[in-house]
Amino acid sequence: MPIPGGSLAVGRELLRDDVYRRLRDAIVDGTFTPGEQLKDGELAEWLGVSRTPVREALLRLGASGLVVALPGRSTTVSAIDAPMVRDARDVVAAMHELAVREVTGRLTRQDIGRMRDANRRFAAAVESADVDAALDADEEFHGIPVAVLGNQALGAVLEQFGPLVRRAERARFGVEGGASVQQHERLIDLLDGGDADGAAALAFDIWRSLPADADADADGRDSGPA
Repeated sequence: MPIPGGSLAVGRELLRDDVYRRLRDAIVDGTFTPGEQLKDGELAEWLGVSRTPVREALLRLGASGLVVALPGRSTTVSAIDAPMVRDARDVVAAMHELAVREVTGRLTRQDIGRMRDANRRFAAAVESADVDAALDADEEFHGIPVAVLGNQALGAVLEQFGPLVRRAERARFGVEGGASVQQHERLIDLLDGGDADGAAALAFDIWRSLPADADADADGRDSGPA
């Protein structure tokens, strides 16, 4: 397994969650590609930790569908499987629908302002075809209602299945994101106006409309993040 150059070594206080997130992000952003074998010893050396948190992280990544573990043989990065992505997408859409419905009327002016700022950065990133910046801004945008709601069970579901959807988004990223920017603005306006039903329905549609496989954007739909 080729390990990226440079060192990500951190202090002994690195928690299991930190190891999980670093490995998750490396899979989502394509540092580790589908079919690549992941060896716990090499990963531990790369991160500057023992093998134990790495092995625990790989188990969590397996539950999320990002890696495939063959007992006694190897652990590899999973392929982007359309049915699995579709299932994860539908669960993620339902969680965002619930979060938006429950949080309507609880967002502060500062929260609304943060969402507008995130969408401006998203629009700029799409315009410049900056995949990393677009997906980061999009994640921040949708994460604000989730964070304000503070439902730990909902957050745990998104933590498990969201990365699978994000990886598929990145693989299909396109620059035609104008519709997504407009949907974001409409969602903000509905939230700002206290329309819980309208905001929840739009949040669900934004996520549910994401194509689940690489061929799904051939029908002309926006292939960028939503």
